[in-house]
Amino acid sequence: MSANTEISRNVRWSIALSVLMIVAGVLAIIVPLASGIAVTILVGWLLVLGGAAHLAYSWHTRHGGGLFWGMLLGISYIVVGGYALLHPLVGLGSLTLVLAGYLLVASILEFILSYQLRPLSGSGWLLIDGIISLILAIMIWRSWPINTLWVVGTLVGISMLCSGFTRLAISLAARRVAHAIQGELHKPEPGH
Repeated sequence: MSANTEISRNVRWSIALSVLMIVAGVLAIIVPLASGIAVTILVGWLLVLGGAAHLAYSWHTRHGGGLFWGMLLGISYIVVGGYALLHPLVGLGSLTLVLAGYLLVASILEFILSYQLRPLSGSGWLLIDGIISLILAIMIWRSWPINTLWVVGTLVGISMLCSGFTRLAISLAARRVAHAIQGELHKPEPGH
């Protein structure tokens, strides 16, 4: 498989993923409570699975002296994850604050990445995505806990929508570059 074919295939997959992110973002905005509960349930399961992994690892490495603390950490993960699974609306309130922290960190990283990639086409979208993520983090923080039932789903949807459009813009820029390179490779040499 040639490098051009591989690049074209990867760009097509990236564009498809971008469109799926945009669709998922729109759905999350339309049904914010359902998407917020879905996120809470996902996080709950991840905590339970992470706790089980901590327990297994602690037991497997019990001779190193960290068995008690590793087991305690694993049990804590399982208890918090199980609570989120059994009481997703309560977990949604806590997740709202975690989401604000995540969006704050994501915005800082997007600012840094947009600065590092600024000579490239489409890097301005990362800056816009970072600004939007920062605004969303502030909105979550300021409205907590009053708007907990809709804020997570809506803001996750907006974030997914922005990320989908950002990824789409970068993918389309990569496709243009790939086509330009391919055109240069197939250009006849002068004098032929």
